[in-house]
Amino acid sequence: MPPVMMEDMLAACGLEASLRRERPAIVAYLVGGYPDRAAFRRHLVAVSEVADAVEIGVPFTDPMADGATIQEASRVALAGGTSLRTILEDVTELRGQLHAPILLMGYLNPFLAHGITTLARDAAAAGVAGFIIPDLPLEHAGDIRESLAVRGIALVNLVTPISTEERTARLARSSRGFLYAVTRTGITGGETSMPAETTAYLSALSAQSRVPVIAGFGIRTAAQVQALAPHVDGVVVGTALLDAIGRGEDPAAFLAGLRPAA
Repeated sequence: MPPVMMEDMLAACGLEASLRRERPAIVAYLVGGYPDRAAFRRHLVAVSEVADAVEIGVPFTDPMADGATIQEASRVALAGGTSLRTILEDVTELRGQLHAPILLMGYLNPFLAHGITTLARDAAAAGVAGFIIPDLPLEHAGDIRESLAVRGIALVNLVTPISTEERTARLARSSRGFLYAVTRTGITGGETSMPAETTAYLSALSAQSRVPVIAGFGIRTAAQVQALAPHVDGVVVGTALLDAIGRGEDPAAFLAGLRPAA
């Protein structure tokens, strides 16, 4: 399929448009099936009314990029029977109640086990707008990117502060939906302070990216969101949101509290 046609189909998913706002976009991260299937379904609907997009983490036994909170949430979800199949079922059944684009974020093995062509078909049927696959190298992403693209589904690239200039440029050019800017090296959660050079790095990414730049890792407070707002189009909130759920808080209210005051 010619590249122009692919981009036209990707535009139809509405993911990029949902993140182009005057205010900073909030991308919420939930772990599929956590804390249990029924609660996850409730949280997904509620969070979709507040967030500009929602990432659903597909639980995996070896989540190498995730910190303790997401690892524990994944363990609980797996023990409760959550799988890629059950997540697709939930998104399909709830599709009419979801008010924000949905992405699936997970490691490559479960997606390969499902079959990439089948995955693209099933994800499109569920209304999934995009995928984030942290352990998929850019050099090996072509077939998956094309299979998703022909179904109107974006493959979002991640870039880190230690990516070379040449690699960063390639990642920015090929990412669809948005460019996921990892704010620091390491795992999710952990330290919440931002290194002094972070804003310069994010501003440079935003200057060269043709899709929205969304910053993630370690974002917990409204003050952080406000500080990052001049440099990116939005932020991902994951560990902090799962911590709030673990404390029994209302996840939609927690997210609403992260938006800078008008």
